[in-house]
Amino acid sequence: MFQKGLKGIVAVQTRIGSVDGELGELKYRGERIEDLVNGRSFEEMAFYLWNGRFPAGKEYAELLDAFAQHRILPDHVEQVAASLPDDTPLMDGLRTLVSAWSSESFNRKPPSEQALLLTAALPTAIALLYRKKHELDPIGPRPDFGHTANFLWMVSGRKPPAAHTDALESYLKLTMEHGMNASTFAARVTISTESDLVSAITSALGTMKGPLHGGAPSGVIDLLEEIHSPECIRPVVLEKLGHGEKIMGFGHRIYRTEDPRSVLLRERFRKLAGEDEWLDLAVQAEQEIVQILADYKPGRALYTNVEFYAAAVMRAISLPPALFTPVFSTARIVGWTAHAIEQLADNVIFRPESEYIGQ
Repeated sequence: MFQKGLKGIVAVQTRIGSVDGELGELKYRGERIEDLVNGRSFEEMAFYLWNGRFPAGKEYAELLDAFAQHRILPDHVEQVAASLPDDTPLMDGLRTLVSAWSSESFNRKPPSEQALLLTAALPTAIALLYRKKHELDPIGPRPDFGHTANFLWMVSGRKPPAAHTDALESYLKLTMEHGMNASTFAARVTISTESDLVSAITSALGTMKGPLHGGAPSGVIDLLEEIHSPECIRPVVLEKLGHGEKIMGFGHRIYRTEDPRSVLLRERFRKLAGEDEWLDLAVQAEQEIVQILADYKPGRALYTNVEFYAAAVMRAISLPPALFTPVFSTARIVGWTAHAIEQLADNVIFRPESEYIGQ
């Protein structure tokens, strides 16, 4: 049977994550995301997706130490970064740097250790490439900062406000895993050939680069900047609808009800009320726009998607749109590596058929 794009075809059985678009549910390892993320750090959530449990006792301190230790890039990877042209797009440079990790000594490490090493180092690689592209000196990692705060430090050279770290980390934890998306499938296909983990992640990064998968939410940022204040929400949105324009950040190809990630980010931002004007504006804009759309398009279930709040986070912490897909990748690499490890544990190479339709 031919199905264009493999839509609806089950190619993998997994214990890692599941998405139910009708019920609006996202689960990590069988547990609803709502029951997992609150009070957990990025590092804890990564450990959970890799191992199916949270670190216990001294494991957590050891986990934090391991993340901090492996933020430093190997010398040869820094040399590769230095050799890249200044106009190299960030995702192209990131894909090149990750591929440079592969060596006989690295590939001999257990896949679980490789997963942690790559996840810990990816933000450092992004920050290095970003600052090089803007002719800024690199900033080294700080072992006293957590994973997310350290990334913001390496990009800007300033200690990030707690509200910014909290907002970005909430987003990262909620986007680590999302079923058999294109980049996760690419990682599993590559590792199924009994290739190595670095190759699998390089494949995933190449897939994430595509605008149909990891594209930046620049349209949402433009919308929020055009609104710029609560009293402008209704007139701006009504004008766009009157001209037949799409309201960016609303609607999702999978979820037929509210995206659970958006719900959690909204709740998190409400707890941060008054700490950042752009996060406050995003919460109020979402509430009003959903009501406007319900009145304007009755019968259409148009809820906020996670890109809406991703844009709010990026705007609040002053990260440019060019950094969105690389930052998204720092979260999704956890899911990619978890899936690659799962594929290796019970591997069969992917080998679908093709149907010849030529002369």
